[in-house]
Amino acid sequence: MSEATQRPLARWAPGLAVLGSYQRRWLRGDLIAGVTMAAYLIPQVMAYAEIMGLPPVSGLWAVMAPIVVYAILGSSRQLSVGPESTTALMTAASIALVAGPVSGAQRMAVAALIAVAVGVICILAFVARLGFIANLLSKPILVGYLAALGVLMVISQFGRITQLQITGDGPWAETASLIAQIGAAHLPTVVMAVSVAAALFAMRAWLPTWPGPLLVMLAASALVAWTPLSTAGLAVIGTVPTAPPTFTLPSLDGVDPWQLVLAALGIAVVGYSDVILTSRAFAAKREERIDANAELLAMGAANLSNGLFGSFAVSSSASRTVIGDSAGSRTQLYSLTAGATVLITLFAFSAVLAAFPQAALSGVVIYAGLRLIDLGELRRIARFRRSELVLAMITALSVLFLGLLPGIGVAVGLSLLDVIRRIVHPHDGILGYVPGLAGMHDIDDYPGAIQVPGLVVYRYDSPLFFANADDFRSRALAAVREAEPAAQWFILNAEANIEVDLTAVDMVEELRRTITEEGVVFAMARLKMEVREQLAETGFIDAVGSDHIFATLPTAVAGYAAWHEEHYGYRPPGIPEATSHPDDET
Repeated sequence: MSEATQRPLARWAPGLAVLGSYQRRWLRGDLIAGVTMAAYLIPQVMAYAEIMGLPPVSGLWAVMAPIVVYAILGSSRQLSVGPESTTALMTAASIALVAGPVSGAQRMAVAALIAVAVGVICILAFVARLGFIANLLSKPILVGYLAALGVLMVISQFGRITQLQITGDGPWAETASLIAQIGAAHLPTVVMAVSVAAALFAMRAWLPTWPGPLLVMLAASALVAWTPLSTAGLAVIGTVPTAPPTFTLPSLDGVDPWQLVLAALGIAVVGYSDVILTSRAFAAKREERIDANAELLAMGAANLSNGLFGSFAVSSSASRTVIGDSAGSRTQLYSLTAGATVLITLFAFSAVLAAFPQAALSGVVIYAGLRLIDLGELRRIARFRRSELVLAMITALSVLFLGLLPGIGVAVGLSLLDVIRRIVHPHDGILGYVPGLAGMHDIDDYPGAIQVPGLVVYRYDSPLFFANADDFRSRALAAVREAEPAAQWFILNAEANIEVDLTAVDMVEELRRTITEEGVVFAMARLKMEVREQLAETGFIDAVGSDHIFATLPTAVAGYAAWHEEHYGYRPPGIPEATSHPDDET
């Protein structure tokens, strides 16, 4: 492919650009990875369809269009796109909100409508270049959210693994319903589901490169077919229809449009965040680049195509991406190979799929749900910062008590509040000299740091704006008033104050007036040129005096030294001899 053709393709269809410059040496890895991933994918996506109350075979058809679309438009070479546990569970909850208790073909139609809405939202976000939306969910909040989803996935299978009629609105009521009738559970079904989940965990621990879900499902099917379990009342999938989905325009009849938009928005935000986090993690390993806006277009087109062909919303699967990467995938040809393998399976091995026990599929769902509860990551968050663990737990409890979609709102809100909290009350520091270490450093970080007598060098690590202006003034004033010996100069190291608003300027001026009235000289260092121009417009620079605005900290400290020597006749102690004279730099 010529370079002139490659450039526009790389912008609008990055996946196709990669395939257009395909190298033969990648082929073996992509083919092996594709077949390996398909072996894992087939039972997994059938189980995800079960979560939504849809025919298991619909999970297989939901793979096709997204794989082709993403192979053309996606910017990740490793990402596996298709049915995914989080999206499946959110779709299941959304169907009830959007259309009430529907079933059969009507349930499938509502799921397709939700997929179309997700696709439209992603494409509109692409047009508006809203790729930054992936940053709305912090890691602790995502961990808490996924943990709650894992619990909900397990609860969603209570009826299928017991053959009981589970009632109740919400996870707690459903759990209470299970406990109330646990004695009537169908024991063979329970044993089958629990055994499948346990076997999958064992294979993940001891045989991580093997296609665990497929092997376990085949073993379960063999047990049901060739042992006394065949007469134990275990339900199987049954006849697998092989007719492909047809193009259909979803109808809004019987649908709440407002709930549809809210549901689709929630699925889009969480699904897209998962796409970006997973694709960036794998791209970083190979020093490749992910285009956040291209991912919006790819996910929008994948969901729109799925919805228009009567299928459901999709996202990315981290577990399948890991499998493909470990098997040697190099491009999205591995996903296309997996899709072709699924098609062959549908038409050539439909009898095998029909023999899959429903309880075994529930075991796969339980396995996937429990894996979302990442205890190791929660422990790591707790060791790093307890406040972030609290955020994770609040998010998880919000999802469990309020529901999936309100839980998303809480998660996004908590993320934004956490950002505001950090900006409103950021880290600050009083700077001094550390023996044997160049420059000035936070004296709290170095117990042996030496603060120049009479000089307070203060740094506030945040842009200054209305929300933290008062916090800045209070903490800076405290640094001046608590200085020992008494402060004579206050130097604001403004390197981190990359932006100011008028409220903040007024507050800095109030600080300057206050300490000046107390006999302390106000000075600034490392002031950004753009910020300086804004301060000059307000008259603040004139009030401070340009002779008290320094380009660097050494020249600011030298300015204090010169002032001190002029007033007291000697150089203040604690200042390195190499410190510049204030006129040495501009």
